[in-house]
Amino acid sequence: MEKSSIQKDTPWPGDDDVHDHVTQRSQGFLSLLNSRMSTELMPQTVVLHGAAGVGKTTLAKKCMLDWTQAGPARARPAALYLSCKALSRRGPCTLAELLADSAPGPRRALPRLLARARTLLLVIDAFEELRVPAAALARDLGGDRGARRPAPVLLGGLLKRKLLPAATLLVTTRPEALGELRLVVEQPLLVEVEGLSEPERRAYLRRQLGGEAQARRAWQLMRSNAALLRLGSAPAVCWMLGACLRLPADEGDDPGRTCRTATSLLLRFLCSRVAPAPGSCPRPRPRAPLRALCLLAAEGVWAQTSLFEPRDLRRLGVREADLRPFVDRSLLLESGECAGCYRFLHLSLQHLLAAALYVLGGGEGGPGWGARGVRTLLSKEEGRRNPHLAHVGRFLFGLANEDRVRELGAAFGCPVSTELKHELLACTVRSPENGPFSSVTDTRETLCRLYESQDEPLVKEAVAQVTEVSLHLKDPTDLAHASFCLKHCERLQKLRLRVEKGVFLDDDTASGSEAQAAGSQYDHLFLQIWADLCLVFSSNKSLCFLDVSQSFLSSSSVRILCERITRVTCHLQKVVIKKVSPADAYRNLCLAVIGKKTLTYLVLEGGGHSDKLLLLLCEPLKHSRCNLQYLRLGSCSDTTQQWAYFFSALEVNQSLTCLNLTANELLDESARLLCKTLRHPKCFLQKLSSA
Repeated sequence: MEKSSIQKDTPWPGDDDVHDHVTQRSQGFLSLLNSRMSTELMPQTVVLHGAAGVGKTTLAKKCMLDWTQAGPARARPAALYLSCKALSRRGPCTLAELLADSAPGPRRALPRLLARARTLLLVIDAFEELRVPAAALARDLGGDRGARRPAPVLLGGLLKRKLLPAATLLVTTRPEALGELRLVVEQPLLVEVEGLSEPERRAYLRRQLGGEAQARRAWQLMRSNAALLRLGSAPAVCWMLGACLRLPADEGDDPGRTCRTATSLLLRFLCSRVAPAPGSCPRPRPRAPLRALCLLAAEGVWAQTSLFEPRDLRRLGVREADLRPFVDRSLLLESGECAGCYRFLHLSLQHLLAAALYVLGGGEGGPGWGARGVRTLLSKEEGRRNPHLAHVGRFLFGLANEDRVRELGAAFGCPVSTELKHELLACTVRSPENGPFSSVTDTRETLCRLYESQDEPLVKEAVAQVTEVSLHLKDPTDLAHASFCLKHCERLQKLRLRVEKGVFLDDDTASGSEAQAAGSQYDHLFLQIWADLCLVFSSNKSLCFLDVSQSFLSSSSVRILCERITRVTCHLQKVVIKKVSPADAYRNLCLAVIGKKTLTYLVLEGGGHSDKLLLLLCEPLKHSRCNLQYLRLGSCSDTTQQWAYFFSALEVNQSLTCLNLTANELLDESARLLCKTLRHPKCFLQKLSSA
């Protein structure tokens, strides 16, 4: 197959890498699909889902080409393509009219093609761009299947297999529309499209930057920044990062610092596209059109679309001439599917420009803009209805950084507002109805927004009154966000921590293959960020409660945590440790906390990890500095002799008044030893809970 067979309207280089990536994915996908079709009677409905720009459409079109070349010329399977972007603009039609535009050969051959539906692949692309309510897809077709119907009704008939039930369906969508799609299709095969793999990204950057050293620098920057690493699966983001790293040094600061967040990377790229090239004649700055571009981006966010039609431009009062400077600079692309339609280079760029409208003085004059202020955009209720708003909200905090917003104003020669941060604080942190730290989910989003600002005074003011935080670290990105923000929580009293598997490198995979060695290199970087986060235990005098539960740590991360806890400036009084790995984490954490004079409350629960825990507790309990008053132990597999040692320590300890052993079933001999201890005159226990 010729590489030019896949239509691309993107301006970035590295087509060979992208083509190879798509070819491999297409071949693997079709092999999977063919194996399922040979063993199942039901025709397949396959859903390709993934973030914007990772190549869902390109992969779907490559699958169409491979599908049609799978048999002899006279009996080859057929493939048809429906774009939901175009379908949203279509009026009532018959099914034949809907499919005719993408059918191979003359229209008169379409009925014969549809009669062989078992060999037909129907691609339904960009489901998230369908501008109709979900209810329209569920309408009944009625008795006459050949009658003219609204296009969304026909699409619903295809998805629900009321029309062409024997055909194979391949649907692409972004994650935000996946839930709605699953309400329509039955038993779909879900395939996540993750974009470029890490090796493919390295090869892509090497080709773009023209050298191993430059590519290694770009990759290190991307790999060390979890947010950029996630975005970098899209070829467009790889291209933007490479473009920023190629900028002359005298144009700005070190890219490693200025590209630390998605806001700073995209803003640096945006400003570089409007700046004149070194030694060239200055180009006119698109000052006036910038507002039109931002208004277009914002309207698209609120309408949940990334494709802009001529009618959208007319409604907003935006002229095509206003957009031409951005088309010439590859920030805005003319759609190859719809005449006169435009889309942004990448969805994240649209989100950034939508946020920029708020620092350009708002959207006065835009239809319905009065109800689209910062408070509405950041509200939880609107966020549940429109997932795009969360991304715009993060960019809003990114533009609250005065250096960044001045960079935008200087590049486009337009006035900007530096007062955004006060409105953001009023709408989120100071807003009781939003409750930015009221739940784990809200905390995660708030920390993400604050990190995006890279404005420490803003962060300090935002968390000044925070006394309790629950962290759920799902990936290294969450770790970086928490580390950046929590050091400013001077009044923090309680910290609950949960770490998912994968944040730290597993101990048993810390060495070995080249890939594992590379992972170990970046695990070292994330351990440094973890060490910064753990400084809160020794630097915050108010922090007195720690709960580490359901956490997958590593020996290195446990060692760092213990080192911070054992410092004399750590004033923890209550510690809860539940279901933590690795196995030696209990031993090390127990040794770190049990000897602290400030500790009065300790819970140790972890199933099989509690082996020999009793012996570990004996010496600290006997120590005169021990002030522990409450102790709850999870199920222990210790022997009767070990229970005897533990109970004898209670006869020496003079602080413990409450012991909870409800998770343990003591054998008769161990129970007799416990009763003997309770009768001992120097036993201070006042409350005992047992099974």
